[in-house]
Amino acid sequence: MQVYRGMDIGTAKATPDVRSRIAHHMIDVVEPSDEFSVAEFQVMGQQVLETADAAAKRVVIAGGSGLHFRSLVDPLTFLPTDPAIRTELEGMSLEELQQELLAIDHSAPDVVDMRNPRRLIRAIEVWRITRRTPSEREHAPEARAVREYVPRVKFAGIGVDCGSLSGQRVVERFDRMIADGLLAEVRDLAPLLGRSASQAVGYKELLGVVAGTTSLADASAEAVRVTNALVKRQRTYFRRDPRIEWIPWIDDKTARIDAAVRRIGEVSGWSS
Repeated sequence: MQVYRGMDIGTAKATPDVRSRIAHHMIDVVEPSDEFSVAEFQVMGQQVLETADAAAKRVVIAGGSGLHFRSLVDPLTFLPTDPAIRTELEGMSLEELQQELLAIDHSAPDVVDMRNPRRLIRAIEVWRITRRTPSEREHAPEARAVREYVPRVKFAGIGVDCGSLSGQRVVERFDRMIADGLLAEVRDLAPLLGRSASQAVGYKELLGVVAGTTSLADASAEAVRVTNALVKRQRTYFRRDPRIEWIPWIDDKTARIDAAVRRIGEVSGWSS
């Protein structure tokens, strides 16, 4: 969400001072009214990595969702969409979708949840556009590389796990954002937020306060709840990746950074 201009406090962007001293990428690249897909993020992000590689520089990929991270380091392919096809398929019953997909690919039940209309619609949509069946895509070399965590770029992963401390840290972090003016930021951005930006955690909940449909206390509590759920999903997602090594949380910030830098050097062979 840091790609969106104006969404500063709620996405915890690096301050202008920090960004003046350390080059940051993929920040403030689109308007909050714009859609910015993972596929677009992948193209722009890979250009950053290729430029850095050509200049023999290393970059830090920090934050973001697991899918966005893997779109940069793994051979993920984002297949095209067609709104007209999607609309047609959304008008079909579950049984009709199942029948069409089975006619296309009799092995589809092995790789597609046949009870999930969204999965069925996407599988049929992709086949109509590309003529690639779910089974073909599942057994393609790039799909195998993604499943086996074979990266397309060389990287060393490190994660600092704050464990049981995360719940309280989420509360403190959101309270600090409110104190820093997050509600005013959301109020100013409300007329400008597009479909994706309006779903950002914290912004979505505070939009109800701006609209007068909920209280700040209730919105804050919901934002904390949703953030904690996101923390749990992200931790589960990233912990499945065998390339990322986790080190325990250290209260002292300097010691924590030193430990991370030292471990990165050990797992990557790079000097600190």
